[in-house]
Amino acid sequence: MDLILIDVTADNWRDVADLAPRDDQRDFVPALAARYLLLGTLEGTWHNLAAFEGDVAVAHVMHAVDPEDGSRWIGGLLVDAAHQGRGVGRRVVELLLERLRAEPGPVRMSFHPDNAASLALFTRLGFVETGEQVDDERVMELPG
Repeated sequence: MDLILIDVTADNWRDVADLAPRDDQRDFVPALAARYLLLGTLEGTWHNLAAFEGDVAVAHVMHAVDPEDGSRWIGGLLVDAAHQGRGVGRRVVELLLERLRAEPGPVRMSFHPDNAASLALFTRLGFVETGEQVDDERVMELPG
């Protein structure tokens, strides 16, 4: 699988906006990636990225920097239902980590306690739970 991770722009946002998870994942992610795009655009905290395989958008992810402690956060990971089960989510996070590790500070993410797939993915990538909670989500951090 040859994925690239690029900024969401005026030229590609429509490809990303329509990405949708499986129905059974909608307790953890929105019905469409468009919600994440709006968060990044309107709130200004999150930076939207798209994963493309060739000319096909397959996933969305966002990242942010906490202005208080400089930690970098991964959020808004949504792999389109048609592209799940092939390691797309893992590869998207690996590509994002390559960028985030270039800067000092810890890398964190949060997940809903019932989202076993997210917990498994980030655990396999080396993240560990911190014992902290953000709203109703548990926080994980990549050591080192």
